Amino acid sequence: MNRTPSIQRTFSCLAALTLLAGASSSVLAAGADLGQAVKQPTNWTAITMFAAFVIFTLFVTKWAAAKTKSASDFYTAGGGITGFQNGLAIAGDYMSAASFLGISAAVFLNGYDGLIYAIGFLVGWPIITFLMAERLRNLGRYTFADVAAYRFKQAPIRIFSASGTLVVVAFYLIAQMVGAGQLIKLLFGLEYWIAVVLVGTLMMIYVLFGGMTATTWVQIIKAVMLLGGATFMAVAVLAQFNFSPEALFAKSVDVHAAKEAIMGPGSFIKDPISAISFGMALMFGTAGLPHILMRFFTVPSAKEARKSVFWATTWIAYFYILTFIIGFGAIVLVSTNPEFKDAAGKLLGGNNMAAVHLAKAVGGNVFLGFMSAVAFATILAVVAGLTLSGASAVSHDLYATVIKKGKATGANELKVSRVTTIVLGIIAVVLGIAFEKQNIAFMVSLAFAIAASANFPVLFMSVLWKDCTTRGATIGGFLGLTTAVALTVVSKSVWVDVLGHPAALFPYASPALFSMTAGFVGIWLFSVLDKSPRARIDRAGYEAQQMRSETGIGASGASAH
Repeated sequence: MNRTPSIQRTFSCLAALTLLAGASSSVLAAGADLGQAVKQPTNWTAITMFAAFVIFTLFVTKWAAAKTKSASDFYTAGGGITGFQNGLAIAGDYMSAASFLGISAAVFLNGYDGLIYAIGFLVGWPIITFLMAERLRNLGRYTFADVAAYRFKQAPIRIFSASGTLVVVAFYLIAQMVGAGQLIKLLFGLEYWIAVVLVGTLMMIYVLFGGMTATTWVQIIKAVMLLGGATFMAVAVLAQFNFSPEALFAKSVDVHAAKEAIMGPGSFIKDPISAISFGMALMFGTAGLPHILMRFFTVPSAKEARKSVFWATTWIAYFYILTFIIGFGAIVLVSTNPEFKDAAGKLLGGNNMAAVHLAKAVGGNVFLGFMSAVAFATILAVVAGLTLSGASAVSHDLYATVIKKGKATGANELKVSRVTTIVLGIIAVVLGIAFEKQNIAFMVSLAFAIAASANFPVLFMSVLWKDCTTRGATIGGFLGLTTAVALTVVSKSVWVDVLGHPAALFPYASPALFSMTAGFVGIWLFSVLDKSPRARIDRAGYEAQQMRSETGIGASGASAH
């Protein structure tokens, strides 16, 4: 694993694996190396299919805009999304272009060991299923802060929740925008800045006019396209081996440089502490992502929330199985084909393009254009969901609850949310262009580490621990937040690769083990030590909170304070 800080190598792992949330940039770099994304000849097939998708989703947005009249419509689609639809939308939100390109590239390079990403992301879902989904729907309205602050003093918890949400969203957005720019520069032949502006503009249109309804349907459409395309690729690969995975694996071992080593684990993470920390980030980060948690407020009941997780888990698990087949298929059909290599014998566009080249190998230019458009559509859908969660944190948590103390009108809250959407969109575009030549893999790792270290502990303890207090949750949450940021800054991914220091101060791949522990211990310690009058109110409110979280009685009304 070697990542140089020079300008020419700062696109390491950028176009896809930067979006693979939860992995530290050190670990990500082991998976694939995109290199400098070079502008290619214009792919008119891909552009035509992408244009068709955009036109169709703009009509969806127009339809959704007619239904988006209130704050509830904007934030949660009026709670009218079914469990099946929401599960597909969550899958669309979760199956980023990186899941498709990044995991298949990791398998392409490392074989079996590349599946660690898919397993890590997938095992986070039982936590949401059994601990979070029903309680989230019963206690919250628009954001996860509604749940965390249910029995606590509103202002401190809302400020913390909004801070955690905005940091996660900011780093995610930058990574998505840069990833979009590089993918389109590579696949469509457009200039980088045009691609970034295009993504930002379309995202603002989806969110501004259609709100959660448009965002949901864009995610559903994209999920269906991605699942369909990946299914075709996997079936086409297996068909060449008489649908025998064993024959596919045997051929992969024959042609791969590492031979039998690709069928065993151990090439990604070298020490046990990094492995545990990395796993914790992948697992628990999922349960703290604000744009994923927000989706549970779009369904009408706790039963539909549970159904959402069931369907999301089903589609995501199926998709990750497909990426495994696609990765091994690329070993056989792409690595042995000189058409997909440059003069130096390296894969055109870098290893993250393995799945894209496989699309051409099994389906020709038309299918290549389709999968290129799907990759771009994927980024659009994820960016829209992220922007909506950031806008809701500012308008609902900060403006309506903290500044206006719950007295803001729905119209004013909606206005603030739309202004915030424009601001976030502009910031995302500017930063996306500014970070074009920087290695920003660590930003997504930081996003997952923050979600696991700050949002998840506060959410978990506030709902399940009777003695948790406002002071404990706020201090512990900020402790997890700052520890995650600080340890990432002094890790190899930033301290060495970005800032140019000779050695990292923090030696492990992910900060989650340490920062998540700091968050939980901080919440416990400062809650136990809290003897204030407010602490007695916080503890006394637990029974009412538990009753509502378990039964849903009163869930249609506003949260109790």
